[in-house]
Amino acid sequence: MSRKDQLNMRIALTGGIACGKSLLAKYLNELGVETIDADDIVHDIIPAEERRRIADEVFRDPAKRKELEARIHPLVRARLDEFADRPSSTDDEPRMAVEIIPLLFECHWEGVYDIIVAVSSPSHVQIRRMVSNRGYTEEQAEARLSAQLPVEEKVARSDYVVVNDGSAENLKQEAKRLVDWLKGRQ
Repeated sequence: MSRKDQLNMRIALTGGIACGKSLLAKYLNELGVETIDADDIVHDIIPAEERRRIADEVFRDPAKRKELEARIHPLVRARLDEFADRPSSTDDEPRMAVEIIPLLFECHWEGVYDIIVAVSSPSHVQIRRMVSNRGYTEEQAEARLSAQLPVEEKVARSDYVVVNDGSAENLKQEAKRLVDWLKGRQ
């Protein structure tokens, strides 16, 4: 049996909003790691204008958020599973792929994964990033933070933690350390 026929280790990357998951994923891609982002899947499913229309309501009303998640999460799960089932493109080494799932623990999907990596940032940094980079008000940023598990809980439940409280260059170095750590587990 060639190595590309072997099952791949399932790796999830999680963390709070504005902790740097997307930038870390970019750096992982540069290091040859395939990634798929659950948020991108949601964006494919729900058009931008609808997301804007429902965002504030969904983040303020837990019942409406749960209703939306009940419709969307099975579709996201199916696409993630399709991604994971793809074989490696080479015979000589196993495929390294990371699934970026911000709501991994909230969805209770952690049992699917062999390794869980969390990205963390202090909450004041998350709020600052949401306000300055995404145009949210502080109230909107705080509502989004409160809709997710605290980053500290995600960190406590993860196998590896990337702390993103420095520069982009620091995060790039953390990506390299993470890839080296993951290679040691394949």
